Amino acid sequence: MEAVLTIWKSGGWVMIPLFSLAALLYAQAFLLILLARDWSLSTKTSVHWWDWVRNPANAEGRVREVLEYTQDGAQSRKQVMSRFDEIRRGLIEMLDRRVIFVSMLVAAAPLLGLLGTVLGMLQTFLGISTSGGTETAGVVAAGISEALVTTQTGLTIALPGLFVVMLIQRRKHQLAGSLSRLESLTLAALKLDADGDPRSAGKSQAEAATQTAESTQARGSNGGVGQWHDAA
Repeated sequence: MEAVLTIWKSGGWVMIPLFSLAALLYAQAFLLILLARDWSLSTKTSVHWWDWVRNPANAEGRVREVLEYTQDGAQSRKQVMSRFDEIRRGLIEMLDRRVIFVSMLVAAAPLLGLLGTVLGMLQTFLGISTSGGTETAGVVAAGISEALVTTQTGLTIALPGLFVVMLIQRRKHQLAGSLSRLESLTLAALKLDADGDPRSAGKSQAEAATQTAESTQARGSNGGVGQWHDAA
């Protein structure tokens, strides 16, 4: 403990904002990890998603909340897509804002360490110019110690924070991919058209099939007439 306090004192006043920055950085990163974990749509259950989309009451966890919200009273594809976009805006964009803030804190840590380095070197040169004899060595040693300790502390704070940001980014991309897959499965299961009638899509397909059959029959009839004329 005494060694830690000695190192702390040798870094000068820059160690105070560095400590405050580290506390804020890792507090925000911890909360962000909890948020991303709480809203993760586990891919381990993705094999059941098709059944869950057709019957949201059987779904589990956050998947059930998403399906119930997006399907409740949905009358058209546009409405379902709008609800999924709303979820994306509420979650993905919020994660993006917090990730940007944490990334800013990560980038600030080495800069504060660099500030301590500059101050330490200034103290070193000031000591060389104003002191003499045996005092010079002590002043130079103190200045170099301040420069190195603050740089080391800034890098020590930033490097783990960088890995935390990468982890959160990965969770965010997984969440976005899971939401896109659920949206595709929902649209495929509900078979809604743009106007909101779930049966009109089937009707349009039946009408197209009928028209195809009629045209085929007409071509067959015309072909038969041509054959009779050729035979004659």
